[in-house]
Amino acid sequence: MNYLVSDGVRLTVYFVVFALLAAFEFTRPRRTPSQPRVGRWFSNGSLFFINFFLVRFVLGGAALAAAEFAAERQWGFLNDVSLYWPVKFAIGFLVLDLMLYLQHVLWHALPFLWRFHLVHHSDLDFDVTTAMRVHPAEALIRVFITIGVVVATGIDPWTVLIFETVIAASTQFNHSNIKLTPLIDERLRKGIITPDFHRVHHSPEPEETNSNFGFFLSWWDKLFGTYRESPMTPHNLMQIGLNEYRSADELSLPSLIALPLSARLGAYSFKKEE
Repeated sequence: MNYLVSDGVRLTVYFVVFALLAAFEFTRPRRTPSQPRVGRWFSNGSLFFINFFLVRFVLGGAALAAAEFAAERQWGFLNDVSLYWPVKFAIGFLVLDLMLYLQHVLWHALPFLWRFHLVHHSDLDFDVTTAMRVHPAEALIRVFITIGVVVATGIDPWTVLIFETVIAASTQFNHSNIKLTPLIDERLRKGIITPDFHRVHHSPEPEETNSNFGFFLSWWDKLFGTYRESPMTPHNLMQIGLNEYRSADELSLPSLIALPLSARLGAYSFKKEE
């Protein structure tokens, strides 16, 4: 598979979805922003480009390459069974989405990983750019975990490409500040993560932060008992971010990159700070 073409497809989809959601955020917002957009968007967008080029040039399409490597050597249980491609695709997609759910739980459960993940949660507002706010170390660790799952499972390259494209779009959607009608939200969240579904996860209240871990499918939270239907405070009034970081002045781009080194962990990790 041509990795430059696959990168081009994913980036095109990403920025088309971004433009559409950003337009909806300006014309039909769910919440009134509490912070100026310019500084936040610069920091979040900068992290996105740092992570993209870091992963691309350091690891070079690693997940797709791992899938091709496993297919050539017939590694993984999906390469050991005779199934129609649509069935293999469905299994591979479900495995990858479950992997993201379980991985997300670990980012909260383990204090070492939470140090990096709290950069994402430190955003004081919740909009389409929040999906971009990922620490570079977290981005790299995610890739290595994905490589391991892809090789062990034998997920084919096309499934990986389609999944990564869907996840890139869906994470922007479920972080967006767009207003859906209650009926549309209710129907969508039966299968996928909606903005109101995921916004609960960005509450500064630990019991809300440690809920609604899903990335695309809403089933895992409901199956494993981590689903919370709504925040204690209404969506339009609830706070976003972390109790330990309420000042935008300490959340500049350089500060975000250095944050894990001196992070105030608070009570968000499952193992509370002593």
